[in-house]
Amino acid sequence: MNAPHSLQVPPPPLDDAIDEHEAGVGLSDAHLSQSRRQMLDLVNRLQSTGVQVDIDLPQIAVIGSQISERRAAGTCTRCPTECRLSRSDTPWHCKVSLRFIKDRNGQPLGQARNEDFGTVIYDKAEVEERIRRAQRAILNPSLPRSQFLDGDDEDLEDSELTFSSNVVSLAISGPGVADLSFCDLPGLIASVSSNKGSSNDIALVEGLVISYIKKPSCIILLTVACETDFENQGAHRLAKIHDPEGKRTIGVLTKPDRIPTGEEQSWIRFIRNEREPLDNNWYCVKQPSSNDIKQNITWNEARKREDDFFTLTVPWSELDMMYHKYLRTRNLVERLSSVLSDLISKRLPEIQEELERGIIAARQAIERLPPPPSTDPVNDIATLLHSFTSDLRRHVDGIPNKKGLLQSMRPAQQKFRKAIRDTAPEFMPFHRENAGTRFLPRPQFLDNEEESEGSASQDAEDSYSEEAFSEGDEITTPEITMADGRAKGVKVGRNATRSTKSLTSTARTRELPGNYPFVVQQTFIKDIIAKWSAPAFVYLEAVQVILSGYVKKLVTEHFEHFGQGALEQRIKTIIYNHLKDCFTQTEKRIKWFIELEALPFTLNQHYLSDYREKFLAYYKAAREDDIQTFVTKQVKAYKNTSGTSSNSRALDDEHECPKGIPKVLLGLTEMGITGIQPDDIYKILPADEMAPAINIMADVRAYFQVAYKRFADNIPLAVDYELVQGIERDVLKTLYTRLGINGPDGQRIAKELAQESAQVADKRQDLSKKLERLQIASMELLELS
Repeated sequence: MNAPHSLQVPPPPLDDAIDEHEAGVGLSDAHLSQSRRQMLDLVNRLQSTGVQVDIDLPQIAVIGSQISERRAAGTCTRCPTECRLSRSDTPWHCKVSLRFIKDRNGQPLGQARNEDFGTVIYDKAEVEERIRRAQRAILNPSLPRSQFLDGDDEDLEDSELTFSSNVVSLAISGPGVADLSFCDLPGLIASVSSNKGSSNDIALVEGLVISYIKKPSCIILLTVACETDFENQGAHRLAKIHDPEGKRTIGVLTKPDRIPTGEEQSWIRFIRNEREPLDNNWYCVKQPSSNDIKQNITWNEARKREDDFFTLTVPWSELDMMYHKYLRTRNLVERLSSVLSDLISKRLPEIQEELERGIIAARQAIERLPPPPSTDPVNDIATLLHSFTSDLRRHVDGIPNKKGLLQSMRPAQQKFRKAIRDTAPEFMPFHRENAGTRFLPRPQFLDNEEESEGSASQDAEDSYSEEAFSEGDEITTPEITMADGRAKGVKVGRNATRSTKSLTSTARTRELPGNYPFVVQQTFIKDIIAKWSAPAFVYLEAVQVILSGYVKKLVTEHFEHFGQGALEQRIKTIIYNHLKDCFTQTEKRIKWFIELEALPFTLNQHYLSDYREKFLAYYKAAREDDIQTFVTKQVKAYKNTSGTSSNSRALDDEHECPKGIPKVLLGLTEMGITGIQPDDIYKILPADEMAPAINIMADVRAYFQVAYKRFADNIPLAVDYELVQGIERDVLKTLYTRLGINGPDGQRIAKELAQESAQVADKRQDLSKKLERLQIASMELLELS
C-alpha cells in the first residue's frame, strides 16, 4: 500500500513482527494463557485451508488509500499480504508462501492452494525483497515461480495482472513477537495514470477491500496519512459504509511529522476521539521514512525515534496522559492483540456451529446432484429404461391421484359423451304452423340417465319437426368444446331435414297403405351417425395432447440428470414417434367404428322396445295435445269443475240443457254405453293421419339411445386400448432398438450419452472441495477442544 503503509515501510504491526522485544507485548505476554495463543494459531490454520470463503473467520484487515496508481509492483501493495505472527522460543524466522484462491482467469479454485516461496528466512533484512518477489509471482501466475525467486529483483515490463486477490503469506515467529495476525490490503486508488494501469483497477481494488471488511468478524485497521486531507481518503468512506457505528474499526494516523503547520489540532481531535469517534479509538504511529530505511536504520532505533517524537514534539507531548496510550506502535499492537483475542474467543463456538451446518448443507447439495458418470454407461442406461417403462406402466394402469393420467383424461371423456348425446334427434310432432311456438317438455323417463338430456331451448333449436322443415334445409349441432379448448360446430346439409311426413310418403314403394319401408328410419339414423365423426376425432386429439404432456414429464423425471441431457432428448424423440404411430392406429380404429355404426343393428331388443314404447307414448301425448286442443280443454275443464262421476253429473242436470262434455256423456249413457270417463272421448275421435310418422319418430329416438351409449363407450375404449395403453405396449423394445445401445456401437453410443455437462462437473468439484475444507476446519477445532 502506497501512502499510508508501503511494503518498503511495513505497516505498524509488521514493525514489531520484524523487531524483537525483550518485554512481552499483547498476547506475547507470558502471563496470558497458552490456550489463547492456540486459538490464534487455530485461526491461522483455518485461514490456510481457505475456509474463510465459506465462514466468517476473525481477522484484522489493514486498509488505506493511494493517491495514484504506480506502475512498479514493488512500490505498493498489489495483492493481500497476510502476516501471521506468533511468539516462540526458537530464533526469529520468517516463512513466505503463496496462497492461490483463484486461477489465472480470476475464477475461484474451490480449494485453496498453498505453495512455499523460497526457504525460511532468518535474516530480517531479507524479508522486504522476498515480499517483492512473491508479489511479482502472484501477478504473473502463468510464469514459473523460480523466475521471480531466483532472478533479478526487478519488475517485469508488463505484468499479467495489475492486482490480484491471491495472497502473499508471511509466517513470522520468534521470542518477543506478538501473537497477532492481520492482512494488509492494496490501497484504494483515487486515480489512474493514462499510460499506466487500467481504469478497471479502481473498481477491482475497491471490490477486493470490500470482500474483507464487509464480514462481521473482520476488524478494520483504518490507516490515514496525516499529510493528506482526511476527506480525500476513500478508505474511511468504505469503513463507514460497512461499519457505520464504528464498533469494529480501529483508526491509525500515520506520518504525523508531515502535518502542515497550523493543522495539528484537527488531527489531535482524532486521538481524543472527538472527530469520527470509534469504539476502539484512534491511534497514531510514526514509521521510518524511506531515507531512514536506505540508511539501514535498525528497528530498535526506529522505535526509539518514535518515542522521542511523541515525547518531544508539540502538540503530541502536551496531550493529557490518558491519551498517551493511543500513541506509539507498541500500544497499537497491544490493542490489536487484545481485540482479536476477544473476538476469536467469542466466535469459536459459533464457528463450530457454522462448520457443522455447512458440512450438512454441502453433503445435501452433493446428494441432489446427478450421480457422476460410471464406468458402465450401458448398464446405467438399461436401468433407467426399465425404471421408466415400469413407471409408465403404473401410470397407464392408473394411480390414485387426482393429477393422474386417467384422471386427467376424464373431463375430455365426459365432454365427448355429451357431444354425442347432444346429437339426439328431438322430433317435434306439431303442425308446421305451430313448430316455432310449441315446445316439448323434457321426457321425465330420461331423468334416470346419468346426465341431463339438454335444455328445452336447445331441443327446439336442434329438433326435427313434422312439416316444420322443408327439403334442403340445414340443421346445426350445438358447439362441441373438447379438452384441448377447441370448439367445432358441425353443420350438415342433408335430405334428412325434410319433414317426417314427406319423407315417409316419398319412401313408399309396394307397401300397403299405412306401412312404410325401413329406409325411412335408416335415413334419419345415418344423418345422426354422420355427426359423430367430428367429436370422436376431437376427443382423440385431446387425449393425445394430455398423454403427450404427461409422458414428457415422466421422461424428464427419469432422465433429466443423466449426462448433459442428450439421452432425455433422444428418449423424448423416440416416444413422440411411438405416440404418433399409436395415434395413426387409433384413427383407423375410430373410422372403423363410425363405418360400423352406419348400419343400424342391435341385439338389445328389450332395451330398444322399452324406449320405443316410452317415446311413442311421449310423442302421441304431445301430438294429441296439439291436434285436439279444443276437446282437450273441454275435458280438462270438466274434470276440474266436477267432483263426481260424469254419469251422476249428467243425470243431476236433467232439469238443465246440457252442453259440451256433459252433453256427450249424457248421450252415450242414453245409448246404453255406461261407465264412460271424460278421457274415453278421445277414442271416438277420428284416427290421426300422422300416426306412421309418430311411430318412425319413436323408432329412431329409441335406437339413438341404444347406439349413442354404445358408441360413447366404444370410442373411449378404442382410444384407451390403441393410444393410452399403446404408448406402453412394446415401448421397452422400441427404446432399445432406436437407441442402439444393444448394437455393435452400443458402448460408444452409451458413453456419448453419459457424458456429464461441464457445469455439473464443476459444481460437484466445487462442492466436494468445499466439503473437504469444512471437514478439515472442523477437525482442527476438535483438536483444539
